[in-house]
Amino acid sequence: MTSSNDASGTAAGPYQAAGSLQGRTILMSGGSRGIGLAIALRAARDGANIALMAKTGQPHAKLEGTVFSAAEQLVAAGGQALPIVGDVRNDDDVAGAVAAAVERFGGIDIVINNASAIDLSKTDAVDMKRYDLMQDINVRGTFLLSKLALPALRRSASAHILTLSPPLNLDPKWAGMHLAYTMAKYGMSLTTLGLAEELKEAGINVNSLWPCTLIDTAAIRNMPGGENMVKAARGPEIMADAAHAVLTGGNLHGGGGSPSGNFYTDEQVLAAAGVADFSPYSLGAPEDRLVPDIFL
Repeated sequence: MTSSNDASGTAAGPYQAAGSLQGRTILMSGGSRGIGLAIALRAARDGANIALMAKTGQPHAKLEGTVFSAAEQLVAAGGQALPIVGDVRNDDDVAGAVAAAVERFGGIDIVINNASAIDLSKTDAVDMKRYDLMQDINVRGTFLLSKLALPALRRSASAHILTLSPPLNLDPKWAGMHLAYTMAKYGMSLTTLGLAEELKEAGINVNSLWPCTLIDTAAIRNMPGGENMVKAARGPEIMADAAHAVLTGGNLHGGGGSPSGNFYTDEQVLAAAGVADFSPYSLGAPEDRLVPDIFL
């Protein structure tokens, strides 16, 4: 299933794009598979330039694809791609990725903080190495990539930072369910909140995007019971279309509101873009049987 436009720009699903990412340069953390790759492919169909920084340079036993195979798909879809093997936890890797993107494409217009680690264990069960991993990738990685890309973003006429993180829902339910993960994801969202305010005068838009339902990804499939869970999920294409709508304007602010500092959901964004039926994004389960995502 795909709901994105094809390489010729002909609509192939419910989302009718109002703008294009042609010629714009995206630097993304992660992106060798799953939601990140879907977002990158949607941009590539417009003719965007995409620099992907991901750890997977060699095939992984449990994870499909590498940063190089992802880059091949992006070029085949109509974009330009720069695969970069790097770890968002490493300062030198991130600085090198920013420099490589600027050298190859002449600048950076969009940063997408996609890399994330997940562990839904309760406090007494969570391994502290997993705790540190989530803090380092989710919070520090998002902050670091955004920070080091700022000089390049300030030179762009249409700069945007988009982070895949949830609304800051302070209902104690979410902290109580999986405290370590909640803190890590909310740290990403606090980065959105703070940078949106800090960068107002610079004209750099900063937003977050989160799915309303479970999305079929390798991270979910590899969790206990994940193979069954994803039967009631949507495909990552819904997030790809929603990210495209956010990054191109997508009629989100026709009725007013700020283009920065928002915590969007995929359904909210696509509804504003004119999508009334989300069922083409599902993997077969009826809409009323889909698993809602957390934090909403």
